[in-house]
Parts: sequence; structure tokens; C-alpha cells
Amino acid sequence: MTGPTVKAPWILARCAQGAIAVAAVADVFRATASRARALQDTAAHQDTSGTTWLVFTYVMLGAAVLFLVWFDQSRHNAQVISGDAGLATGAWPVVGWFVPFANLVLPRRFVLDVLRASAGGKRGRDEILVNVWWGVWLAHALLVPVAAPTSLPVLVLGEALMIAAGVLAIRLIHRMTALQAAPRPAPPSPAPLSHR
Repeated sequence: MTGPTVKAPWILARCAQGAIAVAAVADVFRATASRARALQDTAAHQDTSGTTWLVFTYVMLGAAVLFLVWFDQSRHNAQVISGDAGLATGAWPVVGWFVPFANLVLPRRFVLDVLRASAGGKRGRDEILVNVWWGVWLAHALLVPVAAPTSLPVLVLGEALMIAAGVLAIRLIHRMTALQAAPRPAPPSPAPLSHR
């Protein structure tokens, strides 16, 4: 007999991974068009910049929605796998991504909790993946708003961070989904009652 079974959200995982990859590429085009507009503010550059911003916004929104839907399903699976009632429940693990200041620390904690529960409570190298992903994502998110759009080195650094965060997120999604798809050992069966 095997342990609790869950249906790993592979389809959601693949959709989220694809959307994240497209969002990272769209961000490169958006940043390049914004820099071109900052250097030479012509009507053509304004149109291109506006279009790339619009495309990036929709793609990034779609990637965020797919990621959060995948994450919510993974969180439910992790509760079944671990039987841990201590995992955050309700809407908070999703809403926490949008609460100012709290969203600098809570999402990392939620992802770590789900990853640990998916791995049967084991801690390991997967936690490094979460920490590096979150650090790179935060570095990108904090750099882009304060960067001068005309600075090529800052543009390259910002886009390198975005692509790295995307690659790490894709890897994280794969790893967590694979952990949830792994067969589980059966829980110990209770000892039979002896009749005297």
C-alpha cells in the first residue's frame, strides 16, 4: 500500500513555466524600447515603447495568474502529502504576494513551506534554489524602479536579473511539481488488537 496520492499539477506547471519564459523575453523588449524612447523621444519610439509595455503587462499578468494558480494547487497537494495543518490556508498565501512590504518576505516563506511539505519535511538543496530565486527576483524588482532608463549597464543588469529569476522560477516549478508526483511510502499500519 502506498501513502497519500495527489495529482501533481503538471499542466498548470507547464503553462506557468511557458508564461514566465515569454514574460522574461517580453521584458527585454520592453526595456529596450523604453531605453530607445528615453534616448530619442520620437513618435515611432513612443509607439513602440507603448506597445511593448502593453504586451509585457498582459504577458506578465498572465504569468503571475498561472504561477499563483499552480502555487495554490501545489499548496493543497502539500497539505495532503504532509498532513500539516500548519501550512498557511485560505487566500493569504496568494494575497500575501500583493501586500506592500509583506510581499518582500511572505512569498518566500510560503514557497519554502510548500516545498518542505512536498519533500516530506526534509530540508535540503531545494531551499537554496528558493533563496537564490527570491534574492534574484527581489534584486530585479528593487533595481528597475530606481534605474535610469538611459543607462545601458543598468539595463543589462536588470534584464539579466529578470531572465535569471525566470529561469530559476521555471526550475523551482519543475522541482516542486516533481516532488509532488513522487511515490510516497505507505504510512505504518496500526498494530492489530490482540484478543485475550
